[in-house]
Amino acid sequence: MGIFPFKRKEIFSEPEKHRLVEAIRIAERLTSGEIRLFVENHCTYVDPIERAKEAFLSLNMEKTKQRNGVLVYVAIKDRQFAILGDQGIHEKVGDDFWLKEATLLRSHFQGGQIIEGIEACIQEIGISLRTHFPHEAGSDENELPDDIVFG
Repeated sequence: MGIFPFKRKEIFSEPEKHRLVEAIRIAERLTSGEIRLFVENHCTYVDPIERAKEAFLSLNMEKTKQRNGVLVYVAIKDRQFAILGDQGIHEKVGDDFWLKEATLLRSHFQGGQIIEGIEACIQEIGISLRTHFPHEAGSDENELPDDIVFG
């Protein structure tokens, strides 16, 4: 037991975690693309995009074969987020797609719908990945874990 007798409060409940991991699995089911979710309470950088870049690299997301990894980064208590797509997917969808996803997340977050917003964003990213990087039967592998990373 540590110095403090109380348990650190989890960012998400177990059912919420399960719901988001399942959203990632479903979104990745028909694509070779990879989606990761990185969540923490506070962003240690002024710009959440810089923190997302650091997380992206630390999770080896730039090492997918087709450079089609997407990171959804959320700092809950700071109310910040970033969506970062690797070179392969960014070349296919362009800036407008990321801005649309950011708007989607922001609108959900402003309504207090954190889980729903992340879930909807993951679903739309999955659709885009399926369009540009369809699942290749027999040769496709899940290159990165589907679990949520907590910072």
